[in-house]
Amino acid sequence: MSRTVPANLLTALAQKEVQPFYAVEFLFDGGDVRLWTGYGERTISGETYVGGGSLLNIQGLGEVADLSAKNITISLSGVPSELVSLALQEPYQRRICRVYFGAVNVTDVVEVFSGQVNRMPIDDSGDSSTITATVDSKLVETGKASNQRYTSENQKARFAGDTFFDYVNAIQDADIVWGRKSA
Repeated sequence: MSRTVPANLLTALAQKEVQPFYAVEFLFDGGDVRLWTGYGERTISGETYVGGGSLLNIQGLGEVADLSAKNITISLSGVPSELVSLALQEPYQRRICRVYFGAVNVTDVVEVFSGQVNRMPIDDSGDSSTITATVDSKLVETGKASNQRYTSENQKARFAGDTFFDYVNAIQDADIVWGRKSA
């Protein structure tokens, strides 16, 4: 995937010493969750990201040259038990997730992954838990079967009053004269 990397980020990455980080943004119905791999709070594009430090882990990030569908796994360990109940109540499937890459001494970041949350199992050990989110890229949707049916009922459920498919059954066995003389 080609992307434009801000000039000041490129300059920072060319230095002898670089402090890179990742930032993760989950857009949930109950409120957005923004975390980054450092400590403390960090403002990115006007939004506050909370530091997850070594408790935030991102796996599966990588560039591909083809249009293959990828997914990543984001896990947050050490989650207090009282926050697990909030995570269990949140409808998470198909919610947008973005991952950004940046350097500590630069304000600009670059988006390196975007997709939708597919699964979010929780491993509860009593005192603390680990929440793991599997995020599918947008290309995963192209490989999934559509649940749409080409029937009059389905068409009317999507577009009330549309009669396009009403006549399909009537013409199914019809002998249509096309390009030849009729008998």
